[in-house]
Amino acid sequence: MRSAGWPTWDRRKPVHRRGSPVWVDAFTDHTFAGNPAAVCLLDGPAPDGWMQALASELGLSETAFVWPAQGELSLRWFTPSEEVLLCGHATLASAHALRETGHWRRWVAAPVDADGEEIAFRTKSGRILARFDGPVIELDFPADRPVALATPVPDAVAAWGPRAVVAGSMPMAERGTDLLVELASAGAVRSLAPGLGAVAGLPHRLVAVTAPGDEPGIDYVVRVFAPAVGVDEDPVTGSAQCLLAPYWSSRLGNGPLEVAQVSARGGRLRVAVVGDRVRVAGLARTVLTGQLAPAAGPPGAAAPVLPHMGPPEP
Repeated sequence: MRSAGWPTWDRRKPVHRRGSPVWVDAFTDHTFAGNPAAVCLLDGPAPDGWMQALASELGLSETAFVWPAQGELSLRWFTPSEEVLLCGHATLASAHALRETGHWRRWVAAPVDADGEEIAFRTKSGRILARFDGPVIELDFPADRPVALATPVPDAVAAWGPRAVVAGSMPMAERGTDLLVELASAGAVRSLAPGLGAVAGLPHRLVAVTAPGDEPGIDYVVRVFAPAVGVDEDPVTGSAQCLLAPYWSSRLGNGPLEVAQVSARGGRLRVAVVGDRVRVAGLARTVLTGQLAPAAGPPGAAAPVLPHMGPPEP
């Protein structure tokens, strides 16, 4: 998917010292919108307990941890309460942070500082590619084909008056698969006030509530609720497109499709289904960098492992 109609990437970007994490707004062309994620760039793997503790301390919907591993990059994602098997916006944020800091030029085998280059992440959901096309970052995810529910529609969901309810076929967390609920209109999606306690009790990682777009250039809208994994409403959800894109493509064509996530912060995505993969593209903006106190770093670390603005180390 090309970057036509989207802003030009500004190469006059800040660089950050090796080992720094970065706070990034993903799936937006300006700060204070989209979905914020913290990206922690590490020299090597860290204990699970420390990664979970830091994610809980930061309190964002997702914190990503990235480190070099045999010419590729290992990537894991944590909500404030648990690890998840796939996260879109924190993957987009990770690719953005790696490009801005220049870490990937040191950490991967092939040069990657040119349009059209890609980088590979090793994850618990398999190998994920991030490709750059100017300012646009395109992620390559597995398609999650929708299947009929094996049980009756839960009462909490039936009360929303859905047109259709389907589940994903791919586990996304210990909690299980995703649930897709189509409502009659984009207005119904925007005005929905779900009972989050009832949603948290469903056997699904998240509930994606969707409808056809009601604005020029928008193919479908969505809101995503994930209280079961510690996120009441996710501002923008790239991983949910693994299920949403195949669902809407069966009606609208394989894409590219333009998506608006109509949360309070809002965000834009571009998706396309290619065989058994879903391509999810968007923009990202750096909000801040910082630095952990030495006592807060991972056990055994010789130096702090979070952000500091400044020139890269040699």
